[in-house]
Amino acid sequence: MTTAVEERLRRGELGAFLRSRRARITPEQVGLPLGGRRRTPGLRREEVAQLAGVGVTWYTWLEQGRDINASEQVLGAISRTLRLDPHEHSHLFTLAGAPEPPAAGECNAITPSMRKMMTQLEPFPVAVRNARCDLLGYNRAYAWLMGGVDSIPFEDRNTLVQCLLNADWRSRMLDWEQNVPRVVASFRAAMAEHVAEPSWKALVKRLKAESPLFEQLWNRHDVNSEPIRTKCYDHPEVGLLKFNFTYLYSGRRSEITVSTYTPADEQTAAKLPASFD
Repeated sequence: MTTAVEERLRRGELGAFLRSRRARITPEQVGLPLGGRRRTPGLRREEVAQLAGVGVTWYTWLEQGRDINASEQVLGAISRTLRLDPHEHSHLFTLAGAPEPPAAGECNAITPSMRKMMTQLEPFPVAVRNARCDLLGYNRAYAWLMGGVDSIPFEDRNTLVQCLLNADWRSRMLDWEQNVPRVVASFRAAMAEHVAEPSWKALVKRLKAESPLFEQLWNRHDVNSEPIRTKCYDHPEVGLLKFNFTYLYSGRRSEITVSTYTPADEQTAAKLPASFD
């Protein structure tokens, strides 16, 4: 049973998430005129309410974290208005405390069998990502390897964002300078299938604004779909760790990958925790 404090925090997260998604959508993207100078980027609350077919006051209360209920139909309309991808759509329903309608897509990427596999493979780290580098799931060994993953805000759980903007991640990745250009090139290659999608364009816009290195690499127009096979880490507790990567795809033509990190030498294997309790 959730407490009143937990409910208040959840509603606060919902409001912050809606505001962040609203800010990235331009009036032109949804067919609205500019209507003069705007003080803040993105859509206004009343515009979201109009497009979703809900009352302005009701939507304002939703963003303010008020104790109100939203039906599946209304949440679906808001999701379509804000052009949420499947991962974000699932997050919206979770924060709203509503059961998500069954649907095929990335929001159902982490199946019970995949969760069981991630647990069974411990102490080997395992992470599940989509083509946009969103971190869809991970086991406790991966959280131990990278540190503090659970505390990362949902909208920032993207390995490209963390590699470029999180100083702690960068300090752990000994081959960071060699691998980041390949990661960016791989991301650009994957974006060829998603060039018109708002979530991809918003990610590129953010990284260009916050990471000069990303902008430099992005402007090269390098593409590379060859996955990285080995990585070295400097863990603050145990020191040097070397891993070999194995990439598993969740199905034919799927963009969901399960990455397993297996020790590249006996020294690494001996340093992995016996348990994560």
